[in-house]
Amino acid sequence: MKLHTKPAKMEKETIAQSTIPPYEEPIIDPRIKSASLAPHPDSRLDTQIMKFHPISDDTIAFRDETSPETKRESIRQLIEKLDVTKSLRYERTVEDTYCNVYSYDFCYFSKVYLPTVWWTAEALERVLNGEEVVPVMNETVEPIYSSAIHDWFLKWGASFGWKRMSSLDEIQAKVNAEGGIGMICAKRKIRGLSGHIVPIVPETKKKKAYRVDGVVLYPLQSQAGKLNYTYFAKARKDWWNHERYSSHVFYYHD
Repeated sequence: MKLHTKPAKMEKETIAQSTIPPYEEPIIDPRIKSASLAPHPDSRLDTQIMKFHPISDDTIAFRDETSPETKRESIRQLIEKLDVTKSLRYERTVEDTYCNVYSYDFCYFSKVYLPTVWWTAEALERVLNGEEVVPVMNETVEPIYSSAIHDWFLKWGASFGWKRMSSLDEIQAKVNAEGGIGMICAKRKIRGLSGHIVPIVPETKKKKAYRVDGVVLYPLQSQAGKLNYTYFAKARKDWWNHERYSSHVFYYHD
């Protein structure tokens, strides 16, 4: 994704709501299939290459779905292992930042589908017609960035188990209680420029969401971007409301 400028300051603190009204009923299309490349031995935390392939590292544990407690603890361990502030994979370059890559890795090891590549228009048509299509980079699939992921959530999210939400307070509560996956995704106003996507993560003993009168104003998040944060809440305030974005959405997955 492209570099971000400093987020605008809020004149007053208000409870954030998703800018697009929720659908009356989620649209689930049983014909759609995930577009996933195979893990690649050169896709690692210590290199910047092969970012669109899943990380090949047996020392990174997947989310333990035994119970809410094991889910929360394994997410905490995953955040520590991915080590977003130190891993070369997520280090910004002159051209790009990697919020989408970090969010993808976070979801991949949490056993939740979020695309890092998606079907080309021609391949998508074939998939929806019931054909077996093999994901091949730059042939049947191509990279998908955060502004496009915003639209992907609205079009395909429900088909992969994502639930549209309107309250960050409710998402934080569910993430804390259930060990699920929350996500904030914002779309840029200028076509062709990347937006931003950030996981909402379970609170820990030391790391907390920012609340006003007991209600979450800024959830606890973890991100790659212009600045990489293992955990943050108030540091970037309501970044999703910055004037550079045309809209934003909140999603949750068990």
